[in-house]
Amino acid sequence: MRAVALTHVPLGFGDHHWSATDAVGRRWFLTLADLEHKTFLGEDPGTVLDRLEGAMDTAARLRDDVGLGFVVAPLRSLSGATVHTVGTHHALSVFPHVEGDSGEFGRVLEPGRRDRLLDTLTALHRCPPPETARTLPIALEGTERLAALAEDPRGLGDHGSLSGAVADLLDEYGAALRAHLSGFGRRAASVDLSGVVTTHGEPHPGNLLWRDDRPLLVDWDTVGVAVPERDLWSVTDDPDALARYADVSGHVPDPDLLDLYRLRWDLRDVVEFVDLFGSPHRSTPDTEQALAELAGVLARLADRPTD
Repeated sequence: MRAVALTHVPLGFGDHHWSATDAVGRRWFLTLADLEHKTFLGEDPGTVLDRLEGAMDTAARLRDDVGLGFVVAPLRSLSGATVHTVGTHHALSVFPHVEGDSGEFGRVLEPGRRDRLLDTLTALHRCPPPETARTLPIALEGTERLAALAEDPRGLGDHGSLSGAVADLLDEYGAALRAHLSGFGRRAASVDLSGVVTTHGEPHPGNLLWRDDRPLLVDWDTVGVAVPERDLWSVTDDPDALARYADVSGHVPDPDLLDLYRLRWDLRDVVEFVDLFGSPHRSTPDTEQALAELAGVLARLADRPTD
């Protein structure tokens, strides 16, 4: 395609996005990933790129080979690639422009839409994982360093104007954070992984587009093989809704696993925010927002009973 117009789209938190229009008026959605700041995929750009390529290929296979129409997957280049490197630290994927009503992270779905999302996840969970799908451990990378920093916040170092504020937060909430990290590790090590399925990873309202009241799922870089609860915890904790999922899917959601993934989400946020402030940074609207969100997550963890 030959783009004749590019417009920056300030959406999401991690990647950078543009809307493109080609010479014949078709529209496309471009996502540029910063390979140094996707720590949930790996600790170095090479690993992140490999896993990002696997995730995008999995999404494309779910759409093209399995026929899951709710998967908003990247297009393939003439060589068949779903990811194109840009320099040494960025990677580009191109998506079709999809019209629909976008959701918002943190918004609670009304029961009708919630049930339609659960039906969509049932269809995903029933399909055999493509060979490109990565099997995901429950254990969380980066927890050993985080536990050490919760014990001695001075180990964070001075990498920018907000490092001191982050060290103060780690000092204030260190005891609760260490307790949750220890409890999470024990619980994650004991999980039975025999019933794993294809999961999206983050099917919250912010990753949904609604077309004719039908959900389409975007942001497939978190796709992987895991227990169904990895998807379900962020959708609902309503017993009736979960019982309905069990009737349709044949899998009875485990309350302990739902809670474990809820805890994992908060701990992963802390790992990523601390990694951000443990590297060179400046005070910007983005980093100020990240600092506020880190404080909120740590306060929530402090209020949560330890295991």
